[in-house]
Amino acid sequence: MTAHHLTLPSISAVPTVTGNQMNHGELYRLAKVWTIAIPLISYSYYFTSKIPKGIPRLLALFPVLFIFLLLPLNLRSFHLCGPTAFFLSWLGNFKLLLFAFDLGPLFSSPLPSFLHFAATLCLPIKINNNKSQIHRIGNPMVLCLKVLLLAIVVRLYDYQNRMHPAIVSVLYFLHLYLGVEIVLALCSLPAKAIFGAPMEPQFDEPYLSSSLQDFWSRRWNLMVPSILRPAVYDPTRMITSRIFGRRRAQLVGMVATFVVSGFMHELIFYYFTRAPPTWEVSSFFVLHGFCMAAEVAAKAALAWPSNIHPMLSRPTCLFFLMVTARWLMLPPLIRNGVVDEAIGEYYATAHFFKSKFILFL
Repeated sequence: MTAHHLTLPSISAVPTVTGNQMNHGELYRLAKVWTIAIPLISYSYYFTSKIPKGIPRLLALFPVLFIFLLLPLNLRSFHLCGPTAFFLSWLGNFKLLLFAFDLGPLFSSPLPSFLHFAATLCLPIKINNNKSQIHRIGNPMVLCLKVLLLAIVVRLYDYQNRMHPAIVSVLYFLHLYLGVEIVLALCSLPAKAIFGAPMEPQFDEPYLSSSLQDFWSRRWNLMVPSILRPAVYDPTRMITSRIFGRRRAQLVGMVATFVVSGFMHELIFYYFTRAPPTWEVSSFFVLHGFCMAAEVAAKAALAWPSNIHPMLSRPTCLFFLMVTARWLMLPPLIRNGVVDEAIGEYYATAHFFKSKFILFL
């Protein structure tokens, strides 16, 4: 499916959504998922940490890794299934894989308290040691403004039939960025209380990215590269450097990291859609892996594109990201009704709080 044949959904009926996906049954299933997850986390902390690192500990953790992959299948709501899948099936499993070899954020000598271990395992958090960022990160006004902007974006969907499809796609991208950043920012609040320290931001103004390397490595969802780097990139580069040399091994490591990220995104999309994978999402990340490797190679050989003025490099980077995402990432979500469900959940939640407010008055 090409961008020219991308059919955007009609959401004219969204205000009448009743929110079946967000009912008490879904909240009960969410509680059930985390009721199962907590004993598994306890097992990882109290039992597997006593097993020698390496294959023996990895085998002991295998039941946890497997069950973490299954738990999101109990949920269907976009806003409950998505974060649960990201926290447990993706980040949680990769953190445990690193922990099996005494690596990653879960490992320290001696081990932290169970509460610290569980929070680090379940939440996309990292303690911020850069004092210059504390004020910017902890500014609640910025978060409130982004919540307001997300509400405006969702409301604009009512008028999408009057908009050009490209404009609607931009709304989808804003929706994705704001939704993910707000959820991750909210997750840092309990972590801040637990750790007594500010958390590093998960995003660093990705709309200012001047290159693919800048976007994926330094600005977008920074917990993911911080986990994939030691789990995929470093071992791949170390192994292939004996065959290809250090510089080429770096490029192979980049592509391998994007391949793994593509598979994990394909899994997340399966949790959303429950439809057989079409590998469009994986293709998006593989494409970006090769393009980023080519970009890094060009920088090393030609001092390009690092010498391009930001006024040109930033819009070019964003344009490439949006065009490839509209081509390969949006179609599975639109085709399987995930976009309609996500927007419907916003309206259902707003209706719920509005009705409670009226009863309170």
